[in-house]
Amino acid sequence: MIELEGVPELIDPVMVAAFEGWNDAGDAASTAVAHLDREWKGEVFAALDAEDYYDFQVNRPTVWLDGGVRKITWPTTRLSVVRIGGDKPRDLVLVRGIEPSMRWRSFCNEILGFAHELGVEMVVILGALLGDTPHTRPVPVSGITSDPDLARTMDLEETRYEGPTGIVGILQEACTHAGVPAVSLWAAVPHYVSQPPNPKATLALLNRLEDLIGLRIPLGELPEDARAWQLGVDQLAAEDSEVAEYVQTLEEARDTAELPEASGEAIAREFERYLRRRDGGPGHATDGGEGSSYLRDTTSGRTRPPMPPRVEPDTDEDRAPEAGTGDEEDSSDD
Repeated sequence: MIELEGVPELIDPVMVAAFEGWNDAGDAASTAVAHLDREWKGEVFAALDAEDYYDFQVNRPTVWLDGGVRKITWPTTRLSVVRIGGDKPRDLVLVRGIEPSMRWRSFCNEILGFAHELGVEMVVILGALLGDTPHTRPVPVSGITSDPDLARTMDLEETRYEGPTGIVGILQEACTHAGVPAVSLWAAVPHYVSQPPNPKATLALLNRLEDLIGLRIPLGELPEDARAWQLGVDQLAAEDSEVAEYVQTLEEARDTAELPEASGEAIAREFERYLRRRDGGPGHATDGGEGSSYLRDTTSGRTRPPMPPRVEPDTDEDRAPEAGTGDEEDSSDD
């Protein structure tokens, strides 16, 4: 049992997670969670033991100086919490880390243990993959779930993917097994410009997350960064005729595929997002003053969802599959 003394008493919490590595093309997903943590001044309340899940020859610790004193930062996964203010305040539990090297089932059990203790109502996992998509068009973001009821009620795609997967797919299936509603949001990153950062893909993930959970997310400088990124790629493509021709081919294929749909759903989502921002909907953090304190009241008798069943680890320590290029997965990945 995970004990969380001094951890927030949360209101309608949603867990949002992202992991660096195989499921994070262009660092788009991990950057999105980092943006939420920074904009809403997240408070870290837990970190998983790095010794349990990481191979330090693959993910090496870093040494840094703090006032002349050498310190070490170990690769791990951290959990923080933010409170979103407004007429109907609610909380987000942010999970940001690195795809583990081993013991994936135990890793997911630990994440789900925190979700249970905090009363998390839904888990949203962000990912990004390489795809045949042009950088000049809106970034495709797919909402994926393994839950048929959730797919129907939230207009999501029920996953049909088969093939290699990463920690995003494993965690989503663990949530499904535990009876915790879970959604994966996947952004497609152009494979010909896969180097991080990719602020345009990060922005697309945050916009889709905003639509999913009904919160106004402060975007800061991301829209301007996304425009600058696209202009930079435009210039690089213009300098290479083969790349420019290839981009034009991708544009034509994308436009042809989307023409019958007339992008009606995208227009509706954009209009709803505009109204939410114009009306100043929920989306600002509390000021951290005395009135916003939300430490756990151990005498409150708050009910929690039933403890999720554990996924028993195998004897081979559930080592991760060999990381690939990311080209094996498509937008229907878990």
